[in-house]
Amino acid sequence: MDETALDETDGRLRRGSETRRAVLARAVQVASLHGLDGISIGQLATDLSISKSGLFARFGAKEELQLATIRAARAIYADAVVAPAMRVPPGLARVWALSESWIAYSQARIFRGGCFFARASLEFGGRPGAVRDALVAAHREWMSLLGQTLDDARLLGELLPALDVQQLAFELQAVLDAANVGSLLDDEQCYAHARAAAQQRLQQAVAPDIALPWDAG
Repeated sequence: MDETALDETDGRLRRGSETRRAVLARAVQVASLHGLDGISIGQLATDLSISKSGLFARFGAKEELQLATIRAARAIYADAVVAPAMRVPPGLARVWALSESWIAYSQARIFRGGCFFARASLEFGGRPGAVRDALVAAHREWMSLLGQTLDDARLLGELLPALDVQQLAFELQAVLDAANVGSLLDDEQCYAHARAAAQQRLQQAVAPDIALPWDAG
């Protein structure tokens, strides 16, 4: 293949990748507002001035588009919530950083309809199939990370030795979910209440003489 043909191939691949990113960027926002079932290949094509046939060729059936949308949302979530916390050293400070970055993610409306996964899980929780399986995997991945982060703090001696980290992870996530729902219903105090509730529960689990990260500075 000559250099001109290679350039043309690279150009098509680059344009295809850009189109795919644009479609998924739009799809995650639509899904956060209207659900995964609210994603329409025809509407996305119209919104982005792409041929419907071209869009269908890239994603195939609607379920494949929904699965690709979930993968895109996971990447956005990881960048917004997980990555900032991973820059904090392991321990109680990282636990708190995860809580804070989750609140910031919800508050910033990275997904316009609030937490993408809260919306999608309510929609597909009782509907067996590949979409539900993808959401289950995302939920388990997040809860495992939250539990492991708590366990790291326990092993470092910052949390009580007998602490049930999975129970505490569940309680912290319940607080965050409540804040997300409250924000959708115009509860102006929901994030302040979430921070206070998370601090109170974590303080109950902190080992003696351990500094609290939210008191730093």
